Amino acid sequence: MKTPFHRILLPLCFMLGACMPGQPSDMPSRAIAQIDSDLPPMRVFATPRPINFAVSNSDLVRDFIDLSFMLESGRPLPVLTRFEGPVTVRVTGSPPPTLGPDLNRLIYRLRGEAGIDISQTSAREANITIEAVSRAQIRAHLPQAACFVVPNITQLSEFRSARRSPRTDWARLTTRERMAIFLPNDASPQEVRDCLHEELAQALGPLNDLYRLPQSVFNDDNVHAVLTGYDMMILRATYAPELRSGMTRTQVADRLPAIFARINPTGVSIPPRRTTTTPRDWSEAMQTALGPGAASPARRAAASRALDIARTLRWDDHRLGFAHYAMGRLILPVQPTQAIAHFQAADSVFAQRPEYALHRAMVAAQLGAHMVVQGQGAEAVDMIGLHLPVVIQHENAALVATLSMLRAEALELSGRGVEAQAVRLDSLGWARYGFGADWAIRAKLREISALNPLNRRNGRI
Repeated sequence: MKTPFHRILLPLCFMLGACMPGQPSDMPSRAIAQIDSDLPPMRVFATPRPINFAVSNSDLVRDFIDLSFMLESGRPLPVLTRFEGPVTVRVTGSPPPTLGPDLNRLIYRLRGEAGIDISQTSAREANITIEAVSRAQIRAHLPQAACFVVPNITQLSEFRSARRSPRTDWARLTTRERMAIFLPNDASPQEVRDCLHEELAQALGPLNDLYRLPQSVFNDDNVHAVLTGYDMMILRATYAPELRSGMTRTQVADRLPAIFARINPTGVSIPPRRTTTTPRDWSEAMQTALGPGAASPARRAAASRALDIARTLRWDDHRLGFAHYAMGRLILPVQPTQAIAHFQAADSVFAQRPEYALHRAMVAAQLGAHMVVQGQGAEAVDMIGLHLPVVIQHENAALVATLSMLRAEALELSGRGVEAQAVRLDSLGWARYGFGADWAIRAKLREISALNPLNRRNGRI
């Protein structure tokens, strides 16, 4: 879904008939405005707690090669490239107030978890320049992009003339010396942070995305918002002392088993899962279904095609679940009963493995909304409560806020009004980070309140 240049805007709908921030294109949550004084303070995530699921080193070697020696277009990369020596990062433009703290936290993680010698600087000679500009400026250059990274330039004004020149061609690089990342400064804090994580990771390491990876930001489904423990392991291997820029695929592959044996010793004895390669037909169908530009009938047809491919290939992994989720989301406005069946099918797939927990929480927002509509308050309270800790650990504030708002309505349905008020109040702090604008937060509250049959019955909406 993303090209090597940018993160494409993909709408992720978590509510019945509505969307929330993640990768949508024209969502109200994208603009940051002055927050009403009566809303609680913005909540932010504390110390990162990345999850490290057990993974076979054989799978890691295969993933590393596929991530590092191919662009998303399928074009092969002749050699490994990375920064050689310490990496410096500077911020220019007009950054939003949350960018600084989020960058500090990310650099702390990159140093500690990935072992990369990376630090901030104000010097113009920085290796990586992060320029914060308006969304309109980004779209003037790449209409479908939320943010993007480019080699060998330092500011957005250089991009138009340099875009198709050899100096910005990833396949021509032999080492990395200078990168520019362009982030929106008028987006929700969460979208800015998500762009920061993905684009800085691509500036440092892999340029490809693989649908087969369930626990990575290097995946076109865009389920993971921040770099995972798996991602940090891939980056740690990228900067292992045994590797250097200019190495061929064969040279890198020869060294990777020893590298992963050192940084992931438990993976030596884990048998490989050998997840099948994702065919381009499936990826293109998902692109049409979830990407920008297509009309609703074409989106639904594409989602159906992706689901048919998954069934024909007899997939039983997260890609089958994601195909069901996409299908359910797209037919929800016209076939709600069938949509719920697809969400339930997705939930069954995602329940199979712990590394699918965030995928399952995403589906839980849809199923929880359905339970609230049906007046099943107690069931919704229990189900949503099961998934909230997972979402918090994965640092998705928008989904935390949505699930919390749903849980508040479910508590109201269960006659637990005092608890409902406390949960609803707590959701607003997360919503300030996840949705940004005060009017977007209030719109989300109204939208979720409208699901509650008590509110409809009592004329509150």
